[in-house]
Amino acid sequence: MKKHVLLALAFMPVFASAQYKSEVWCPDNGDGTYTNPVINADYSDPDACAVGEDYYLTASSFNCIPGLPVLHSKDLVNWEIIGHALKTQLPTDEFDRPSHGNGVFAPSIRYHNGEFYIYWSDPDRGVMMVKTKDPAGDWSEPLCVIPGKGMIDPTPLWDDDGRCYLVNAYANSRVRFASIIVVRELTADGTKPISGPTIVFDGDGTEYGTAEGPKFYKRDGWYWILFPAGGVPTGFQVAMRSKNVYGPYESKMVLAQGNSSVNGPHQGAWIHTVFGEDWFLHFQDKGCYGRVVHLQPVTWKDNWPVMGVDKDGDYCGEPLLKYRKPKTSSVVQVQNPVESDEFNSPFIGKQWQWHANYSQLFGMPTSLGKFRIYTHKLNKGAVNLWDVPNLLLQKTPADKFTATAKVRFTSKAEGQFGGLIMMGIDYSALVVKRVGDEFQLQQVTCKDADMGKPEAVNVIATLKPTAVDAIDYQPGLHEDIYLRMKVDAGKCRFYYSLDGKKYKSAGSAFAMRAGKWIGAKIGFVSAEPAGDAKHGWIDADWFRVTK
Repeated sequence: MKKHVLLALAFMPVFASAQYKSEVWCPDNGDGTYTNPVINADYSDPDACAVGEDYYLTASSFNCIPGLPVLHSKDLVNWEIIGHALKTQLPTDEFDRPSHGNGVFAPSIRYHNGEFYIYWSDPDRGVMMVKTKDPAGDWSEPLCVIPGKGMIDPTPLWDDDGRCYLVNAYANSRVRFASIIVVRELTADGTKPISGPTIVFDGDGTEYGTAEGPKFYKRDGWYWILFPAGGVPTGFQVAMRSKNVYGPYESKMVLAQGNSSVNGPHQGAWIHTVFGEDWFLHFQDKGCYGRVVHLQPVTWKDNWPVMGVDKDGDYCGEPLLKYRKPKTSSVVQVQNPVESDEFNSPFIGKQWQWHANYSQLFGMPTSLGKFRIYTHKLNKGAVNLWDVPNLLLQKTPADKFTATAKVRFTSKAEGQFGGLIMMGIDYSALVVKRVGDEFQLQQVTCKDADMGKPEAVNVIATLKPTAVDAIDYQPGLHEDIYLRMKVDAGKCRFYYSLDGKKYKSAGSAFAMRAGKWIGAKIGFVSAEPAGDAKHGWIDADWFRVTK
């Protein structure tokens, strides 16, 4: 079917979500088993809750907008992005521009009295909360539940008597102490504290140092706090239990790397299903790829949760890479988070995020089967792209993949450029740049962009415009081109084509590097020098992730 016919269907008022199966990572093996990670993308600090036979997951989003992604699954293996709980990040005077490494830290999602709640921390402002009755729809405006600096990783617990408690940890970077976990009581509606914090765990100076990411549960009359310790890339999971919400708590290490290949199984979510099974979702730090999500079975021994496989009977399991899928009442179809985009919808795809609060000046969907991204005017004297807010990016979907985009770059003035980027603290991009009445294809690379280091430019080719506007005032010069990146083992290589058939290598291999608290991200850049020129733009026809 032709693309213009698909467009007519896309713009009808009722939208049906098609199931998406990734070419590059699908955890469902099709034989009743799964392979970890169940989400091979940077959904760091994941938390999840069960509502009947449905599961909902959220994760940290930091400065990326829309924030607080919400994913849905019927089996904890096949996940779909259904929306975001945070459309704009406050305060706008900070987050209308990139505020790397700040914003949304380690959320928790809970279902209580017919409503979904997400609590998270802005470590510079306090514990925040939003709620909704429809997790795929709009969420309430953010409410600051507890103002103050340094609080991270909050999780509420509504007790059997309706009282509400909150657990959290602290960020050393903000308050110069850490490794403690505290509990306090909130009002029954979870909107404000009615008691001060009480320390229920202190891991400082012990093997449980860097205790953080606590999650709060109750099971058979026992209060449980699950948390990681020992650091992000090398840590382990701890379980604490008590008959009293304020303790004292006893603790055991219940999940560690051991002899497995899964380093530092970090914070996550304990899920108890309607089928009587217990599971644990956690993340693994994979460096430039970010923090990916694993699923471990949970069994019980002497009323302690044993996660993964406990080969030596010491209550501490090791992560499993392959296991049977959780029980379900019916067959669950394969569903993976969407990566590719034909840009046929009047709404931006849920896989995409900006580096700051969205402005219509960044770009917009069109009814033409393309997504338009306007050139952002760089700050005067800018030497790199670190402060550019309109980078349209998504998470890397696997260790090895190919991403190809068909674009038309339109320039109205000298120096405007746009193309495909691999963005982190170090970045590299393949861009088309206006030079005189022609274009240059350039690989631009920057190391330590956060430190204000300048780009290195490698001119790949000189390109004649594929079209020129027949007008007198600021005619557009257009370049139709196919841009491609291939990723493998933390390296990114660029390619280009003028016909979509024959691709040429462009530039040198680039060693990927994570951003601030986020993995490297892929997508589009469109920018221009400071000045008064009319904006140029990228019209992205499609973006496809393949093997």
